[in-house]
Amino acid sequence: MLLPLPAHHGGHNHRVGVLAFDGMAPFELGCVVELFGLPRPELDVPWYDLTVCAETLEPLRVVGGFSMQAAHGLDVLAEADTVIVPGVADVRGPVSAALVSALRQAHARGARMVSICSGAFALAAAGLLDGRAATTHWKYAELLQERYPAVAVNPSVLYVDEGDVLTSAGSAAGLDLLVHLVRNDHGPNVANAVARRLVIPPHREGGQAQFIQAAVTPVEDDDAVARAMSWALDNLARPISVAELAGVAHMSERSFIRHFNRQTGTSPLRWVISQRVAASLPMLESTGAPVEEIGAAVGFESPVTFRHHFTRAMRTSPSAYRRAFSA
Repeated sequence: MLLPLPAHHGGHNHRVGVLAFDGMAPFELGCVVELFGLPRPELDVPWYDLTVCAETLEPLRVVGGFSMQAAHGLDVLAEADTVIVPGVADVRGPVSAALVSALRQAHARGARMVSICSGAFALAAAGLLDGRAATTHWKYAELLQERYPAVAVNPSVLYVDEGDVLTSAGSAAGLDLLVHLVRNDHGPNVANAVARRLVIPPHREGGQAQFIQAAVTPVEDDDAVARAMSWALDNLARPISVAELAGVAHMSERSFIRHFNRQTGTSPLRWVISQRVAASLPMLESTGAPVEEIGAAVGFESPVTFRHHFTRAMRTSPSAYRRAFSA
């Protein structure tokens, strides 16, 4: 069954309002438009109505040397069912009283409040993160904690879901959170379909720690690692060792682990476990096979091991997941 969309008023599609501002970078806004602004009739579910809003209807400067103009003001943002703040112009500067008021109005109405990257500073300025866990780009985390000590800042995750208030880390982590919203609203099948169209994983392991002060080193042998990953996906049902994966990649185990971690941010065996959990989801959703059989079919050596890794990854048990998402 599908999870209900957050409450909204009237018979319209779920309304998403995203903030545009002077001096913004276009990537985060583009992610929101890509997820919620494109019609997706092939998914056969009620999709979203997206509005881009700003404090002014005058042209806004955008990083990269161009400008854009929003068609709606903060009054429309305050009426949205989901409000997304993709950043702020200055993490050290004040957030305008008008924006704070609009965010508080939206939250008081029951809107779902979302931030990407430095947008957490706007939610914090409105008091919406007080007493909550939240995240932002790792390079802003210390400043966010300093400016808003009532917020429990977690710099080590890609996003934080507090129910009605959700925050993500920098830039691309916003995509992880946006796909998570679709999963919450429409279930995993729809979220997986959207992720495939974006050519991103529906769920990404790891956190921001892998990016903090890390040198950007070219990964040689990318094709070799990809070949090993492809082989693993074709052989999930059988035991898989690091030695076998390294053999497929024609590398030593030590070299393979190093290249794999550099490319994916996780270890080979943790990645295999995550793929096994992911492979079990459509079976839980669409078949009546016993949980024990599903675990074995995706390569877990025992039902206990399957339940342990599934619960750790999905924060619920296989049986509870099936009850929530089965057709």
